[in-house]
Amino acid sequence: MIRYVMLSKTRGFTLIEVLVALVVLLVGVMGAAGLMVRTVQQEVEAYQRLQALNLLQDMTDRMNANRGVAECYSYGSSGATLGYSVSTFTACTSGSAGEKAMVTADLSAWNNSLNGVSEQSGGNNSGAMVGARGCIVQISAAERTYRITVAWQGMNKTVAPPADNTCGYNAYSDEKQRRIVSAIVRIGWLS
Repeated sequence: MIRYVMLSKTRGFTLIEVLVALVVLLVGVMGAAGLMVRTVQQEVEAYQRLQALNLLQDMTDRMNANRGVAECYSYGSSGATLGYSVSTFTACTSGSAGEKAMVTADLSAWNNSLNGVSEQSGGNNSGAMVGARGCIVQISAAERTYRITVAWQGMNKTVAPPADNTCGYNAYSDEKQRRIVSAIVRIGWLS
């Protein structure tokens, strides 16, 4: 009879061990799932940053190719904002007809890229960053210096970008979700 009592205590103890092991396993699986979600979010952030850098380089190249009327890309000192919900452009007033047409075509193509027209899914544009905006601001007319910026909405809150770069400012739910990449470009005269 003593052996029977000891066996039943052993069986109960084994059941508790199994329950503890399941709890430990569940905590580990939940941690791994959280890590996977965070990894996917970081991949999306990196992909959007890469797209923004490509768009920034694209506009820099376009302005350098049409350097005679570089001021038309920024509408002079007033600055140009393209991308999310922009459909019309200010006409260029300087340069030849060919240069003006090139500015309009460049701004239209960049605007389409910011809006994600290059990739479509189910009839919707899906090839751009979330809420993408592009800004071109003339810093100095005498030195022909411009700041080109691409802004978009990030997945998570981080640190807000510098307040002196207003591209996309207050356009997203929180300034800590606004992401920007920016470059200062000096357009030289070629002789």
